[in-house]
Amino acid sequence: MSNGTHQATAAKQVQVVTGITVRLVGDSGDGMQLLGTQLTNTSALLGNDIATFPDFPAEIRAPRGTRAGVSGFQVQFASHEVHTPGDTLDALVAMNPAALVTNISDLRPGGLLIVNEESFDEKDLKLAALSTNPLDEPWVENFRLVKVPMTKLTRAAVAEVGLSMKEADRCRNFFAMGLVYWLYGRDMSATQRFINAKFSKTPEIQSANEKALKAGWAYGETTELLGVSYQVESAKLPPGKYRNIMGNQALAWGLMAAAQLSNKELFYGSYPITPASDILHELCRYKNFGVCTVQCEDEIAAVCSAIGASYGGAMGVTTSSGPGIALKAEAMGLAVMMELPLLVIDVQRGGPSTGLPTKTEQADLLQVLYGRNGEAPLPVIAAQSPGDCFHAAIEAWRIATQFMVPVVILSDGYIANGSEPWLIPDINSLEKITVTHPTANADGSKFLPYSRNDLLARPWAIPGTPGLMHRLGGLEKQDGTGNVSYDADNHQKMVHLRAQKVANISKVIPAQTVMGPERGELLVLSWGGTYGACLTAVAQAQKAGRSVAHCHLRYLNPFPSNLGELLGRYDSVLIPELNLGQLRMLIRARYLVDAIGYNKVKGKPFTVGELVEKIEELTSPQTVPANEKCV
Repeated sequence: MSNGTHQATAAKQVQVVTGITVRLVGDSGDGMQLLGTQLTNTSALLGNDIATFPDFPAEIRAPRGTRAGVSGFQVQFASHEVHTPGDTLDALVAMNPAALVTNISDLRPGGLLIVNEESFDEKDLKLAALSTNPLDEPWVENFRLVKVPMTKLTRAAVAEVGLSMKEADRCRNFFAMGLVYWLYGRDMSATQRFINAKFSKTPEIQSANEKALKAGWAYGETTELLGVSYQVESAKLPPGKYRNIMGNQALAWGLMAAAQLSNKELFYGSYPITPASDILHELCRYKNFGVCTVQCEDEIAAVCSAIGASYGGAMGVTTSSGPGIALKAEAMGLAVMMELPLLVIDVQRGGPSTGLPTKTEQADLLQVLYGRNGEAPLPVIAAQSPGDCFHAAIEAWRIATQFMVPVVILSDGYIANGSEPWLIPDINSLEKITVTHPTANADGSKFLPYSRNDLLARPWAIPGTPGLMHRLGGLEKQDGTGNVSYDADNHQKMVHLRAQKVANISKVIPAQTVMGPERGELLVLSWGGTYGACLTAVAQAQKAGRSVAHCHLRYLNPFPSNLGELLGRYDSVLIPELNLGQLRMLIRARYLVDAIGYNKVKGKPFTVGELVEKIEELTSPQTVPANEKCV
């Protein structure tokens, strides 16, 4: 972790490190998400590269003090480029016994363990299903244990404000925040501005939180338990203006940008579901950009309202997670039959059924590809990181309007709730999305709503346009006229046309590239939120002399036109997925490649270490020839 030290002006030492991974854990009411978010924002302002992983309880009101109720926030901030929130922890801050025992396995030997010692009483130990105090166990000696009486110190810090004991105890997260800020040389000014803005209507709470924050800093500065603080220099990122952004926020902004680029009103029909709800929350704030948001009574109404908006000439969007996508399936088939542009966003979570609503998974791939009756193919695009969600939304709408087809965007809980520094793009650099609507034929001939261009896209006719009367609906269409048709040969033709239209998308999407040698022993093929871990693991393996390359898929239907040829260049193909092998099945069926699956369904993302170990298992230790080049 360390690459140098220097003496601070005070008696304590400041150690310069290249990066820190810290996890903050406590009860769902302890404010760990707030603490983590503030630490992330502060680190971003200091110029560090960052990656985060919030972890929420699955139940809305999980029993307090229990293992099921633990809420956590992990952040890695570094002076170099990072793509994951880190494997092992340099520091763990645990507010109660349940938080400690459910997270201690990720703390590296010799790592810093900070606990609120007053929470380790008989009652809290019982709630955590512990018969003995873990702080008295021999394994604790593997870590640098720092016991802090946070409750007592927080109460003392805010005593003059006159809060009740319950209100005073709620300030403990700001005390812990101040201690962490001192430990890692974080500037408190941004958080102080946050406190002033957030609690401006309750001056006593505002004052108490600020006092608790400063008290935590002062404790770190004066206690003999912590003799060293750490400094992480700014990262050397491409020049430009950055902000910290979460995946759901980036999706919302990407949707708004796509609407502006296509000169369309954005209609967002949605029903709240974890972990997609924050997209609705974010879009509700931007009515000034012509955004219309509707919280519908159910998932079916949400997608049908979006289809109606698309029929009327607007940008129709609906979002959900796996259970909601199942409910939307019939209406998604309707949009396929009507051939209307529509965006369906699936923020995946653990399943089946209600499953693990706050945990990540990428097990909806086969559902969005095939989870509709009949032959109903849809294009599928998968975002790879929080910031990439912005560009995925724009790309999906571009395809939807160019081909007159509904498009699915796949995100997941890890991407949606994670965050990273995002280089704010120059609006002038974003390519316009050209959308045209037909008018009556000048020669007076009949309008054909299912006539097609070279890509097989039909015209997007606006209702009420003179001379464009036509029929839409779920029944099979006669080729060209759109009239209802039960003719067998026509149905065969229309099914092939709709499938070929989706296949034609491969003509306009970029060719697939790889990171690493253009030929070799192993290709790691990934998609979605596994991008960062796979990229980092392959880079580490390459430095160790392994013949391995990385290929990350953005377009899952259709696949890029050169994918089959690319896969054939490598002796073996490894496909890591947070499911039981859905992409692997597709790759094997399509390209007859005996792909190797590496699968994990624990509600947690891959660690870099897991992937490096698997790569080493499948490759021999050898040096990649110097003349091999990246493609």
